[in-house]
Amino acid sequence: MADPKGFLNHGREVATSRPVTERVKDWNEVHVPGSLLPIISKQAGRCMDCGIPFCHNGCPLGNLIPEWNDYAYRGDWQAASERLHATNNFPEFTGRLCPAPCESACVLGINQPPVTIKNVEVSIIDKAWEAGDVAPRIPERHSGHTVAVVGSGPAGLAAAQQLTRAGHTVAVYERADRIGGLLRYGIPEFKMEKRHINRRIEQMRAEGTKFRTGIEIGRDLPATALRKRYDAVVLAVGATTPRDLPVPGRELGGIHQAMEYLPLANKVQEGDYVTPPISAEGKHVVVIGGGDTGADCVGTAHRQGAASVTQLEIMPRPGEERNPLSQPWPTFPLLYKVTSAHEEGGERTYSVATTHFEGDADGNVQWLHLTEVEFVDGKLTHKPGTERAIPAQLVTLAMGFTGTDRDNGLVDQFGLDLDERGNIARDADFRTSVPGVFVAGDAGRGQSLIVWAIAEGRSAARGCDRHLTGASDLPAPIRPTDRSLAV
Repeated sequence: MADPKGFLNHGREVATSRPVTERVKDWNEVHVPGSLLPIISKQAGRCMDCGIPFCHNGCPLGNLIPEWNDYAYRGDWQAASERLHATNNFPEFTGRLCPAPCESACVLGINQPPVTIKNVEVSIIDKAWEAGDVAPRIPERHSGHTVAVVGSGPAGLAAAQQLTRAGHTVAVYERADRIGGLLRYGIPEFKMEKRHINRRIEQMRAEGTKFRTGIEIGRDLPATALRKRYDAVVLAVGATTPRDLPVPGRELGGIHQAMEYLPLANKVQEGDYVTPPISAEGKHVVVIGGGDTGADCVGTAHRQGAASVTQLEIMPRPGEERNPLSQPWPTFPLLYKVTSAHEEGGERTYSVATTHFEGDADGNVQWLHLTEVEFVDGKLTHKPGTERAIPAQLVTLAMGFTGTDRDNGLVDQFGLDLDERGNIARDADFRTSVPGVFVAGDAGRGQSLIVWAIAEGRSAARGCDRHLTGASDLPAPIRPTDRSLAV
């Protein structure tokens, strides 16, 4: 146990954020660099080393949280990094982006603020990179087998790294111009600077993984050609079909899907544009959707100089504390959350639905008309007399995703079966209906969290390795049927 009295003597402390007036003027990460290290030993010492560590169950990766908490408390950063990497290929991603279901399952969280697991995690990995403890792991021998991984998001990268380390020759195919998937173009720079991705890509290159960008399987390269070229294929193509809003006026200019808007802002940071083709500068911005993607749009609009930002959510505002009846510990609760983007300003409106858009003579949106909604007999119903209009010169739709892209021909060319939810069907080893073809991440699971994507990539790699060699020493943290409220 790290500190037997740690949870009694120390309260919860989290990373210090830069002042709002400072951080909205740039795209750097919002937290003060190095602010965690002076407090992290005490925070790691709050871990109680429970007899049954429910944080393991809360984390799809099965992270060995009490172990690396103990090492961090004692200042043994190298050992902490080794335990962290034993279950997680990319802790610098999850330590910045994961909503931390492990903290919701922390035993201390039953009646006190939980351990700052996420902050400890990111401190360990940042310290490991700084000390040079994150080195390429070159396989001792090559198997002679070849694997194609389609998609370079967290699931694809995790699968590729595991398979490369197992001795297979792995090539990652990405349809975008850079590696990273939604990590690269869906996550704003102020949440995770892309140097973290670039650093991992270089590690993977040194280990032997090959990367092929600008190639979309199904369009640029037929699925049949891919199957002939490789002994196995892992599909990690995500669930990229966005949910639309079919209301009058949807065709007006200035209404965009979040994943049309956010990547352009990231491309400015990559140096592709001086100014983004879609910008919030000087405009009244409305973000439809109350989740993390919506918050990313809010923070991006602030940095682009929006005149105002309003975020709409059709569901009621969540509570600020866990409901012990409907969301008992250790499940992942749906709570009211104030992200760094919300700290920076704007208005959040709950229990409203968009009825239609109104535009100007040039066909550009100017007003969004909405109405309040309420649940009546279990159904969302419009409340009469609550209709109103708000200014909207840029609207982003951040309402989630409905499944894998079917337009590029990948699913049909492979001849893949789909499950009842429209995702790519798979068995206990993450095998699809086509021999030698596996699926991991959102493409098989549906829209979910980064921590689930990495866990699925690792598990699919084990299934693929077993298919190629008859056995596998790679770990498999989850099964395809595993579910939790963290989905």
